[in-house]
Amino acid sequence: MSTHPAPTRPDAARATPSDRARQVVVTLSEVACVLGTLVGIGIFGTRVEESSGGSLAADATLLAPAGPAFSIWSVIYLGLAAYTVWQWLPSRAADPRARSTGWLAAASMLLNAGWLLVTQQGWIWASVVVIVALVLVLGVLVQRLADLSDRGGPAEWLVVDGTFGLYLGWVSVATAANVAAALVSSGVPQEGRGAEWIGVAVVLVLAAVVAAVQGRVGGRWAVAAAAAWGLSWIAVGRATDEPRSVLLAVAAAAAAVLVVLATAALRRRGRPASAHRR
Repeated sequence: MSTHPAPTRPDAARATPSDRARQVVVTLSEVACVLGTLVGIGIFGTRVEESSGGSLAADATLLAPAGPAFSIWSVIYLGLAAYTVWQWLPSRAADPRARSTGWLAAASMLLNAGWLLVTQQGWIWASVVVIVALVLVLGVLVQRLADLSDRGGPAEWLVVDGTFGLYLGWVSVATAANVAAALVSSGVPQEGRGAEWIGVAVVLVLAAVVAAVQGRVGGRWAVAAAAAWGLSWIAVGRATDEPRSVLLAVAAAAAAVLVVLATAALRRRGRPASAHRR
């Protein structure tokens, strides 16, 4: 039997004042996110779909997902709450994954709350700026997860990788819908075949962008699932609700399939050199 001492696990590293500050900031940001959500669902304010003059309603633009699509927020918010608890676990205070993601997670929560607050004011173009910042923050966060070796079990993967993968995938689709809402609210017409073809181009470009992001982060199913979910509900919305567009419904459904196929292909091809994950 070897008499050499076992190597010290990174989990056992001593938490620093910076770690404690990060934990507190993440927690306060989660509280802000919850309060913002209560505003967005109408408890303390106007529901999102009724704010900004109805520009963000499910039937406001060609790129608006149908109403049930937004139920994914319940899963994401539950995951953010679980992440907040996870990063307080004694074994995770100085964990490299918590250190790499904590400040970005906090920023994403504050941007989420900020988006809800600016839409309450009817500042639709400001909401575009906020959601673009949010998707960029999430992109960096998921990239950092991809650059770190997986050391946690399935529960940790679900809470950390799963939550932020879904968050990134969904917000990517929501960004396109938000831009469309801002354009329509500014008077850009969405009637006619030309507008439909522009919508087709947007959903296909969105699928290509998600696939490119997947190439950088190793083809994460959570990202693909959320993006495909959003695109599928755009298809449902255009097939069943106003403004109707069979052309765009087919294109959005095809884009959802392309996201899934691209992710499967990336995973079969193997991990990128920069993405150390299973």
